[in-house]
Amino acid sequence: MDVRPLCHPAPVTMTWAAFWALIATLNGEATEASCRRLAEELSRRSVPDIIGFAERHAEALYRLDQEKFGMLPVADMTDRNGEPFPQSADVFLYARCAVVAAGRAVWEGVFFDVDKFAPYTSTEFDGEWLLYVPDQAYELATGEEWDRSTRYCFESYSNKDGFPDLGR
Repeated sequence: MDVRPLCHPAPVTMTWAAFWALIATLNGEATEASCRRLAEELSRRSVPDIIGFAERHAEALYRLDQEKFGMLPVADMTDRNGEPFPQSADVFLYARCAVVAAGRAVWEGVFFDVDKFAPYTSTEFDGEWLLYVPDQAYELATGEEWDRSTRYCFESYSNKDGFPDLGR
């Protein structure tokens, strides 16, 4: 997969191993409490580490931004006719966060088996809290809000290679 920068490239000072070690502190779920603990842990590190975490996080989400995952229905919902309920852009983003929160093995595994992604579309696996970790960590560390941009856009359907049929 071609993963091109979407805005100004920032040097990434955090290794993937360090990123996944921090993610492991979530114990597999992006709850409000687990993400607060992660933000507090990250805030005790350097600002370049916080930025590096944000960069790795955005890239991990961007790489999951693919049609084969985004077109899966919500696992535990159907419409009034019993038909599968499609993921919205937000649900898809939160499902991708839940996959990242589940850890490196799960994240890597879904690329080889789309069925491993499907359970994370469930309303029980809302990973939204993970989105706020870098901003919270930065604010805890510096006392300032962080108006950041990352090299990779993690918004749903931003990966052109992952959604080649969107006609951009």
